[in-house]
Amino acid sequence: MAGNDALDNFLKQLKNARSGPGAANNGRSGNVTSGSFGGGNNKGSLLGLLIVGVVGLVGYILYTASYTVPSDSVGIVQRFGQYSTERSSGLHFKLPLGIDTVTILPVKRQLKQEFGFVTAGATNNSQGRPDDLAQQSQMVTGDLNAALVEWVLQYRISEPQKYLFEVRNPGETLRDLSESVMRAVVGDRTVDEVITIGRQEIENEALVNMQDLVAKYAIGVSIDQVQLKNINPPRPVQESFNEVNQAQQEKESLINAARREYNKVIPLAEGEKDQRIRAADGYRLKRVNEAEGDASRFNAVLTEYLKAPDVTRRRIYIETLQEVLPDLDSKIIIDENSRQILPLMHLNSAKELVR
Repeated sequence: MAGNDALDNFLKQLKNARSGPGAANNGRSGNVTSGSFGGGNNKGSLLGLLIVGVVGLVGYILYTASYTVPSDSVGIVQRFGQYSTERSSGLHFKLPLGIDTVTILPVKRQLKQEFGFVTAGATNNSQGRPDDLAQQSQMVTGDLNAALVEWVLQYRISEPQKYLFEVRNPGETLRDLSESVMRAVVGDRTVDEVITIGRQEIENEALVNMQDLVAKYAIGVSIDQVQLKNINPPRPVQESFNEVNQAQQEKESLINAARREYNKVIPLAEGEKDQRIRAADGYRLKRVNEAEGDASRFNAVLTEYLKAPDVTRRRIYIETLQEVLPDLDSKIIIDENSRQILPLMHLNSAKELVR
């Protein structure tokens, strides 16, 4: 640019020198023919202009012969349009005057492309297409419903030579590739899966398919991530869809409340059941043990009785009297061999009369 300015100044000064005082004298006297220069002053001005032009040309050559590659980029040098070499970050020199051209590619920076929306201030030319946002996000699902899908593609330039020379417009090609893959993946699922539970699965499948196509087409990029943003139904049915979602959420809420109540009541009933079963088992064991103890005691008494029946009979008789006699009001003991017995049986009635 400095060299161009110097050349322009040189041409302007040359034109002024030819139309200056010497030219005016030539017009008046006719001694000097048209197109010739006058005295020594004009020759000195022309020499100075030539020097300025040469210095400007040298400055322009030096300016176009140097370039700087940023730390996160590489420089691809082309000589007469053909690939020459690849330069890392730093200051470098090349052949000037358009012989060598340098293209800077940010190979260490993660780039992104946005679909369905645009972030202001983007430096990547292929990051967004603001003219057809609605068309990008409109998709048809597998159940023939419509959805508005917004997503972001994050990638890096992994092979600069392929990125520049294998594809005519790699950024736009990558956008078209990403859009076709996303439409195919969304078209295999229902609208409910796309909007609710199928987001992670869609991202994973789209990432794998895009990586395969990028490797097949030799675009020279590596795809890091596919991330879904906003997924909504079309605006004419969005209100109805929100009502359906609200009803489904209320349904899930009621189901969860019923399950919570079930989990609270059923374990309590199970615990009471187990407690009653254990109590019944304990009572059964108690009665069985008592019955077995009584049977053992009776068998022991029977064994002793069989050994000495008279003694056992007398003991049983005495024990029975010990239990019966305390409950009697009066007791009369007579000898079984007595023949004459006073009529004493009415004494109890007489005693009551006395009372």
